[in-house]
Amino acid sequence: MTFDLVPALAAFAFVSSITPGPNNLMLMASGANFGFRRTVPHMLGIGIGFSLMLLLVGAGLVQIFDAYPISHQILKIGSAVYLLYLAWKIANAAPVRKGEDTGTPMTFLQAAAFQWVNPKAWSMALTAVSVYTPDTTFAAIALVALVFGAINLPAVSTSTIVGQQMARFLTNPTRLRTFNWTMAALLVASLYPVLFP
Repeated sequence: MTFDLVPALAAFAFVSSITPGPNNLMLMASGANFGFRRTVPHMLGIGIGFSLMLLLVGAGLVQIFDAYPISHQILKIGSAVYLLYLAWKIANAAPVRKGEDTGTPMTFLQAAAFQWVNPKAWSMALTAVSVYTPDTTFAAIALVALVFGAINLPAVSTSTIVGQQMARFLTNPTRLRTFNWTMAALLVASLYPVLFP
């Protein structure tokens, strides 16, 4: 990989990390329901989990999909089912009252594991590896993962902050319920390009 590709890679990492997708929608909902501090493990799980996924995909995991195309279909169906489950949890999240510690945001490990069933994460990883690592050396793949790791965390933090700021408006249970159902609907809608390419 030539270093003149790094600015283009950084721009791709920023745009793909900050635009709406399953991770950002869940972080916005978590920021609104649990606040920034309680959502930090979720954010770290996304950043570190995605970087690890990028390394493994680039190191050859994608060859399994080429050799066994059915494994890609199984992953796609599993991803859709899991996203529907997460949408249901978001839609039915109970409001957190001052002084209460009810409900739990996604943990670091859950967020890191979620990257493997996140259709947008797969699309980002495959694009990053195929476009920005033309020589597919481990050093080039590691550089791509490092750039994504450095850019992804600040970018996805924005969604948590937006959600946290919206919490001031969402003090009314009806508005919070509407927000949660809207976030759940958008999460389900994010499946459309995956299921109907």
